[in-house]
Amino acid sequence: MRIGFALPQFGPLAHQPEDIARFARQAEELGADSLWVGDRLLAPVDPSVGYGGTDAIPPEFRTALDPFTVLATAAAATERVRLGSDVINAPWYPPAVLARSLTTIDLLSGGRLLVGLGTGWSPEEYEAVDIPMSERGRRLDECLDALHAWWTENPVEYRGDHWTVPASHIDLKPASRPHPPVYLAAFAPAAVRRVARRADGWLPVAVVPAKPGAPDPIAALTEQLGGVRAAVEREGRDPAAFDVILRINPSADASVDDIVTTLVRAEREAGVQHAFVDPTYLAKNADQALDLVERVLERARPS
Repeated sequence: MRIGFALPQFGPLAHQPEDIARFARQAEELGADSLWVGDRLLAPVDPSVGYGGTDAIPPEFRTALDPFTVLATAAAATERVRLGSDVINAPWYPPAVLARSLTTIDLLSGGRLLVGLGTGWSPEEYEAVDIPMSERGRRLDECLDALHAWWTENPVEYRGDHWTVPASHIDLKPASRPHPPVYLAAFAPAAVRRVARRADGWLPVAVVPAKPGAPDPIAALTEQLGGVRAAVEREGRDPAAFDVILRINPSADASVDDIVTTLVRAEREAGVQHAFVDPTYLAKNADQALDLVERVLERARPS
């Protein structure tokens, strides 16, 4: 299994941006296969929708670094690891701006970018970027169309209901050909159908350890993955060529045993070949995050 880790981006780690390059470089040296960012804009004082099925926003989300800058920093500091987003909230960004940023990062990394896109869940964040949240699904579809045109055509032109790219010469294309792989996060039926039609892979999440009364995360993942692959097959695509990258979100009381057990079970029971661990709730600084990287890799890959 390929094992990655989230970059220092949220919570106390966000107050130490000077450690991003060191973390990325040392995580690669320790054997990490991928490094990841997310996309948080703000933490509302009185959220209308909480995080992860709760009524609140984690205090760690009160501090967040820009995902594109963090990825670019990691790209410059590393040589081998893949660099991914889980996820960039695509409807927040005009596709031309998003395409330029992603193309730059893919070129900086020599074609190591994994583009993970989603729609987010916070109405207040949509209010802050002045985009109607009710349009998020349609805007994501248009964004996917516009990105494909930007990456594969020249001149580029795209005209949709929400986004427009006037006919333009775009000579700079990604290092990855025909373009970086695009992954989507999805749980609702309509979103799963979009994944099956349009994505190179799916981005599920497992919370570790499971909350009291919650389903077993790997059993739930196995069932969900069966549904996603069936939807891929219904679209006339090959499920065997469809990728899955699992995000493991350890809570503050998670142990290394919890994390490693989840990695092992995800591979054995669900067939997951790539997963990454987010140390946001377990590390207060880059050294603690790197210690977690080392311990997880040592336990998950015994000599």
